[in-house]
Amino acid sequence: MTAIRLLLVDDDPLVRAGLSFMLGGADDIEIVGEAADGSEVETLVDRTRPDVVLMDIRMPSVDGLTATERLRGRKDAPQVVLLTTFHADEQVLRALRAGAAGFVLKDTPPAEIVDAVRRVAAGDPVLSPTVTRQLMDHAAGSAADTRRTSARERLAALNDREREVAVVVGRGLSNAEIAAELFMSVATVKTHVSRVLAKLDLNNRVQIALLAYDAGLLEELEGDGH
Repeated sequence: MTAIRLLLVDDDPLVRAGLSFMLGGADDIEIVGEAADGSEVETLVDRTRPDVVLMDIRMPSVDGLTATERLRGRKDAPQVVLLTTFHADEQVLRALRAGAAGFVLKDTPPAEIVDAVRRVAAGDPVLSPTVTRQLMDHAAGSAADTRRTSARERLAALNDREREVAVVVGRGLSNAEIAAELFMSVATVKTHVSRVLAKLDLNNRVQIALLAYDAGLLEELEGDGH
């Protein structure tokens, strides 16, 4: 089995050391580099070719949000998971919209951080439905109606099955969970997700979830008792 190539980015050397010790102990994860600031990320990505970047959102020079935006604008960009101390933070929301695959709290148990890296590398989301909803609720405000109209116009490009998949992705389900709920194979789920991403010009599943929420699709599900 090919090891997941991981780049660590945090301005606190003690945090980096702890993450390196924790994640380096996993047989299927290889730490290919470390950085103390977002300004170093692109150079290290070119040099080490990581599959996943685990990055602090708050750093003194170039923060994780800016670094994420720069990375996700590149071809064949690695997945980005942000480290934060906040459960619902506007910067985190902006980073997710910019293409981050999710985030984990710094006080998350070690086993869950390891699992988050594995899930992102496999193409699954790392936000639990509860945390996803916290972030989405945090985004709601005076511009909600405008976002809803725009999101529904974009989702009109999907066929009925793709729209159905987009909604369950918005609930934070993994590929296996979606397959069980919609009575299809995992391979078919992956195909539908890939088509949704391509049609909507999105980077990852979290952005699908945010768009589904902006369109009000998750609220409609709750209203139907799902």
